[in-house]
Amino acid sequence: MCLTKLITSKIFKKYHKVRISTFLMVILCVLLLSVQTTFAGDFKAVVVKENITPKVPKQLLGYGARLSEGILDSIYHQILILDDGNSKFALVSTDICVLSPATYDKVAKLVEKKFGIVRSNFWWSVTHTHSAPEVGAPGLPEAFMGERYKHPIDTNYTDLVTSKLLDGIEKGIQQLAPASLGVGWGHSSANINRRARDIDDVAFLGMNPDGAVDRRIGILKIVHKEDHRLMATVANYAIHGTVLGGQNLLISGDGPGVVAKYVEEKSGAPMLFINGAAGNLAPIYSVYPDARSGRMNMLRRLLGDKILMASKEILNYEDQISFSASEMDFLTPMKEGLKWPEALNEYIVDEKGTAKTIKVPVRFLNINDKIGIWASPLELFCEISNEVRERSPFPYTFYYGYTNGWLGYMLTEEEWEYKGYEPTVSPFVPNAGTRFGETVLSYLESELKSK
Repeated sequence: MCLTKLITSKIFKKYHKVRISTFLMVILCVLLLSVQTTFAGDFKAVVVKENITPKVPKQLLGYGARLSEGILDSIYHQILILDDGNSKFALVSTDICVLSPATYDKVAKLVEKKFGIVRSNFWWSVTHTHSAPEVGAPGLPEAFMGERYKHPIDTNYTDLVTSKLLDGIEKGIQQLAPASLGVGWGHSSANINRRARDIDDVAFLGMNPDGAVDRRIGILKIVHKEDHRLMATVANYAIHGTVLGGQNLLISGDGPGVVAKYVEEKSGAPMLFINGAAGNLAPIYSVYPDARSGRMNMLRRLLGDKILMASKEILNYEDQISFSASEMDFLTPMKEGLKWPEALNEYIVDEKGTAKTIKVPVRFLNINDKIGIWASPLELFCEISNEVRERSPFPYTFYYGYTNGWLGYMLTEEEWEYKGYEPTVSPFVPNAGTRFGETVLSYLESELKSK
């Protein structure tokens, strides 16, 4: 009996250990799966399109002060929501000209309060069409072009634009679906350097075929995870929204709007047009009195088809996505004699009560350590973003301009010598552009890459 009990006891202990080991293995597998679900990035995405076309005449922003007399084509918010399983990111493309950083700040607070999307994860970019209504207070343009803003601020339209944006984000969060992400490059010759110079070497707004240009298209392609049906295209290209000139009184998304509509019709999914470093880049057909004489529909062929072609060439997709967004302030002296708008006092540093320093907020987004996107509220000259892209540690580096507000033109130091329109309406000193590019590169190579 004693021997039997001993053998039975040993067998029970061995069996018990096996059961415990098996149980622990099961628990470990569950934990590992749980960690993967929470942190590895089961990617979800959605795009929501909201019509913001006004039903009554509105003051148009771009060129001189003028009241609209009708609608050429509708204008929209295109709202992209990304979710990597850890946080949500909202990218908005809106068919308006420029936006005050103060207006962005107000909306960003609402977005964070209502949806928990923090400021660094909410990017509001505008296409820079010159044929869309004003939104919010004028901001920095009032410092240079005060004669345009003798009329009251249109709070009704600003409220409409804000409510449509918030509604779109709310819908998007509810409609998030499993997705995969692809990335690629395209090329288009739809733009041209607009800093024309005669033999006197004084720049004027025209065409300079020998000037610097950026003709790359940066493509993000989002497809359904299961069947790879297209959900959205994000196309990043540098071009002014100025096919239509100051004589036009019809509301329009201009060239970017025409291209977005065309790509959506051909692909079956919405397209966000995100402008780039277009400070010195115009469409090759520019400032015409109407869309027909400006051949605005030609941009369907010149740019729309090139976006579609580049999108088709993207064959590799990832559904395990992680992203990290961050922000830094670039500090640079203000141009002497500039009267800074009080509404933008958050964007300056007052040193000893006299000399002022401008704070330019720059946003960054690291996606899977392969895509590095940076954005600023500037009309940046393309030479600066071109150099950042060439020297960037990320295989895909995109610059999103006109994002989260507008703080004027930032030129290369060389272009200041040729004077003209852009230096006149720039709040910066001549060497700001060089230092800005180097500062952004340093951030891409260190802080953003480490994330």
